[in-house]
Amino acid sequence: MPDKLNGLIAASHTPMHSDGSIHFDIIESQVQFYRDNPIDGAFICGTTGEGKLLSLDERKQVAERWLECSRGDFPVVIHVGDDCLSDCVSLAKHAQERGAFAISTLAPSYYRPADVADLVDYCQAVASAAPKLPFYFYHIPTLTHVHFSMLDFLMLAEKQIPTLAGIKYTHNDFVDLLACQRFNQGRYNILFGRDESLLAALSYGIDGAVGSTYNYAAPLYKALIQAFQDGKLDEARDLQAASIELIRVITRYNEIAAGKAIMTHLGVDCGSVRAPLKPLRENERACIDSALQQNRFEPFLCKQGCHSN
Repeated sequence: MPDKLNGLIAASHTPMHSDGSIHFDIIESQVQFYRDNPIDGAFICGTTGEGKLLSLDERKQVAERWLECSRGDFPVVIHVGDDCLSDCVSLAKHAQERGAFAISTLAPSYYRPADVADLVDYCQAVASAAPKLPFYFYHIPTLTHVHFSMLDFLMLAEKQIPTLAGIKYTHNDFVDLLACQRFNQGRYNILFGRDESLLAALSYGIDGAVGSTYNYAAPLYKALIQAFQDGKLDEARDLQAASIELIRVITRYNEIAAGKAIMTHLGVDCGSVRAPLKPLRENERACIDSALQQNRFEPFLCKQGCHSN
């Protein structure tokens, strides 16, 4: 198994044309933008990547392009989750064949597992389709409505899933988070998924995070992490407050569309979103651009890219 993921992993957007078709050429720009800033890895086709709105073939094509552009020296985790288990299996096999760093799946959310054992069985079927890749469970109960204890999940999953690497933990249950972090002497890679609560997670020993705002505000979070490590807690709290303020700006609108607008502002044109998500109106884009140009945000943004196609 590869080393654990740490640092900032961007939950990547899927770039699209105005008609909702995928703009594959932009993916090379995204990878270079990540390298330039630097961002430590990519989590693709997840929530931010509109993965559940893409067809099976589109998800495979997106994965192929990311892996081609990353050239094997930039970690790409492919989200393969879906309500259709056979599609998950197909995506997991494809990810292994193409050389992904790891795979991840969330819980099925329409017909949900009845208990932790059912969830582990489901994940085992997905993970076993890619037996050479680390497997991460994607815990995001606000969207899946699957609220099981992740400590219970780890206790059972470690017996059934040999490739279990950890959890993408997108939830604010810090009691459960700490239990997962310390389980089996810290064996598992717990990647925190709430950007607005990163400082709290760092205090629990978390050293890796996956988030959407890392796409364009990585310097803010890098500074926050450094301040925490240096024991400058007042500075770290100020930086977390700036993160919360930035997130408040984007959550006034559709978060994914707003994130894509910020990426476009920084020179990587991620385009529009796919229905039922709503693209931003011109006045909304202007409001976001105006907010970003205020002094409190400008120093925290990634440096401009010049690779949009």
